[in-house]
Amino acid sequence: MNAQPELVWTEENEVRSALWRMDKGAVLPKKVVLADDTLSADSAFRLACEGHGLLWRGDFQNARQLLQALARRIDKPKKVRAKKAVEPSEAVPGAAFHAHRQAQAQRSRVLGSVLIELDGDYGIALRRAPDVRQACTQAFGPANGQTSVLSLRSLQGAIGAFEWRKNGVEVPALGENLRIHPHYGVFSPVRGEYVALVQQAPWPAAMSAHSVAFDIGTGTGVLAAVLARRGAAQVVATDLAERALACARDNLQRLGLQNQVQLLQTDLFPPGQAALIVCNPPWLPARPTSVLEQAVYDEGSQMLKGFLSGLSEHLCPGGEGWLILSDLAEHLGLRTREALMGWMADAGLQVLGRLDVRPVHAKSADATDPLHAARAAEITSLWRLGRSEPNA
Repeated sequence: MNAQPELVWTEENEVRSALWRMDKGAVLPKKVVLADDTLSADSAFRLACEGHGLLWRGDFQNARQLLQALARRIDKPKKVRAKKAVEPSEAVPGAAFHAHRQAQAQRSRVLGSVLIELDGDYGIALRRAPDVRQACTQAFGPANGQTSVLSLRSLQGAIGAFEWRKNGVEVPALGENLRIHPHYGVFSPVRGEYVALVQQAPWPAAMSAHSVAFDIGTGTGVLAAVLARRGAAQVVATDLAERALACARDNLQRLGLQNQVQLLQTDLFPPGQAALIVCNPPWLPARPTSVLEQAVYDEGSQMLKGFLSGLSEHLCPGGEGWLILSDLAEHLGLRTREALMGWMADAGLQVLGRLDVRPVHAKSADATDPLHAARAAEITSLWRLGRSEPNA
């Protein structure tokens, strides 16, 4: 088992260290600089752009204000060049998206430079610091007495996740004002239109004789819950992530569906066959840079291809596979519709029907978003797939 990395710095002529509590793949700062209320935003911005970590020793609320100041500087509109070459989006398919991702990565690095030290019980020894012990326990597990360091942004994420988990997200497709309570690091079903498609799609006839459904990559368990409430006698929900399975277990117990849904830690399919197999894979073929991004980005469309290639053998006769997928990748030039249809055909699948819905989230109407044109054209679909009929 690999040891967790440690952050090392010098303070009061003494070398100190603490657990580096960051997402897998997050890069350790080149150098750690002690920072407090005397540090100007311009100096902090310069240090952050150079790759330094700013270990905060001042007032906690002033650290929040510094983070906002850094965001204003990095989000400042760039000057438009007088003579403009061919737009990247016109030159190379997907170039606009990749440029956007690079800008996001740089923004994340800069805003992740403000660091907070947590005591061994998740307390924060700074003036005006909030009590984050409950939030950190839910996010990172029980405190073990070891000091740790994380970015202020990550800490804010843990606090936000604590509130999401406490209050829940209303999911109309579940009915009766029922809610899903996402855990830290598990993608929240805030885009309810895709959940509504699973509620509205025609129930496969095969479910009357073989009332077993699979939910592949269950996450919060929201789709497994919809299937169970629609009448599936047994649902097997799978996920590789332990935190996702814990989240799904919590939600299913809250909804009283724990006896209808079996949770299984595995990659894609459980053993056996089902009359209905549902999958909502990450929609964009790009490399994720955090745990939460794994629900959005699927490098090389690996999960999508894996689902399609294995679907036929796991469907019972007359069964259906429901693939929930946005066409945003197509509008961004990251995947073609022809490629998607080719993967389906190669897997021995045919399209039985499709339900479409336009997203209603704020970004689809935000003209200032660099990817606005693609987001405005986006359609989310539920593809009803079945085994291809043999040639006559």
